[in-house]
Amino acid sequence: MKTTTVARTNQVTPQCEGLSFRNHHTSEVEKEPPSRPLTANPEDEPPGKTAAGRSYFFRNVPATSWNDWKWHFRNRITTVSALSQFLPLSPREQRQLRLVTRRYPLSITPYYLSLIDPTDPDDPVRKQAVPSVQEITMSTLGMEDPLAEKEDSVVPGLVHRYPDRVLMVLTDICPMLCRHCTRKREWRHGGWMRTGAQIEAMLDYLRRNDNIRDVVISGGDPLTLATSHLEVIISKIREIKHIEIIRIGTRFPVVLPQRIDAELCEMLSRHGPIWLNTHFNHPRELTAESAAACDRLLRAGVPVNNQSVLLRGINDSVETMLKLCQGLLRIKVRPYYLYQCDEVQGTEHLRTPVETGIRIIEGMRGFTSGLAVPTFVVDLVQGGGKVPLQPNYALSMSQDELLLKNYEGQVFRYRNPGHQNGRRKVAAAPAVSGVVASLLADATPPAETKGDADAARVSLRP
Repeated sequence: MKTTTVARTNQVTPQCEGLSFRNHHTSEVEKEPPSRPLTANPEDEPPGKTAAGRSYFFRNVPATSWNDWKWHFRNRITTVSALSQFLPLSPREQRQLRLVTRRYPLSITPYYLSLIDPTDPDDPVRKQAVPSVQEITMSTLGMEDPLAEKEDSVVPGLVHRYPDRVLMVLTDICPMLCRHCTRKREWRHGGWMRTGAQIEAMLDYLRRNDNIRDVVISGGDPLTLATSHLEVIISKIREIKHIEIIRIGTRFPVVLPQRIDAELCEMLSRHGPIWLNTHFNHPRELTAESAAACDRLLRAGVPVNNQSVLLRGINDSVETMLKLCQGLLRIKVRPYYLYQCDEVQGTEHLRTPVETGIRIIEGMRGFTSGLAVPTFVVDLVQGGGKVPLQPNYALSMSQDELLLKNYEGQVFRYRNPGHQNGRRKVAAAPAVSGVVASLLADATPPAETKGDADAARVSLRP
């Protein structure tokens, strides 16, 4: 995918040491020099919440700065030496991480860093943000572009895979570089944004293809763009009559919720329907700040869905995923997808067996509200698209009946309604395997009794 850097008059320009950004320009109002390296405060007690983490790491940062998303963006931790001021890293670890960051850079917002317990090397927040030497020692596994986005790009930055929707990639700049990122291949190319000509080519393609009704705006993170610049793009998309909905994919509510400010929400409210998909992976990320950010979006008429990624040692248990998804519902965010971690180079150490995801869904279904159960999906390589995977609840199926297993492992016969004008042909019960017969024998209440009761039941509907 060919990319070109473009000047923006009011773009927030990251200038931190450790990431390379090409010739970005800002207005005199917004252009600011890089801050001095932040230093951690030596305290004995690890942070348990954002407030505690802020006190632990950033005690001397005033509230006006802490509540300013641009301050966090300018002061991202982008070098191993800066990181070592906050987290205990041995000289050997620092040498290893410097090797990693030559290939896969580092970037963590102060806000997200405040969620890390510095005393725990296996902290689930840390694993998402801090590089691991396994990113390069296991780098022969996986692919740079497993989803074949380049092959499905109709113009630079516009991926058209599904019939009625497209993916619009506006930038590769993110506030934080998540170690499991599916577009990790872009990190070595520095920070870029699409040019005006490239964006116009995308819009022209949308105008000429009236089968497209859904546009997903992604990156990088598109909310790194100035709100005014983002509005120009969104308003032009909204002018296209056959575009029904716009979706924004962003992790800002999780890693830098201060970005979800009144200006952004007011802008989005003017161009609905707009849906926002975000990316909480662990219950520790559900903070007062992130909840307030999601609430601001909802009050602006922007529904918020969550797309988690299944990650080894981070959220690969029923207990953690239950806590996460129930917590999401409490802040009015719908658990939407649980993704199998993509087969991306540099992420193999975070990937789990596929059956782990199936077992998690099986452990959630029936034990919590269906609203709290996401759809587990595998995004196939070579652009094959998303495939949902679920536990096997249907043991057998015929024209007359199904044998179904419920969340408790009980087996039930379910009468299959007839296929010819409501009439069903009376037929002998199908033979069942020894395993199914054993399950039926253990079922409580007996499957035959349950089936007979269902067959005799009459439903009265208004």
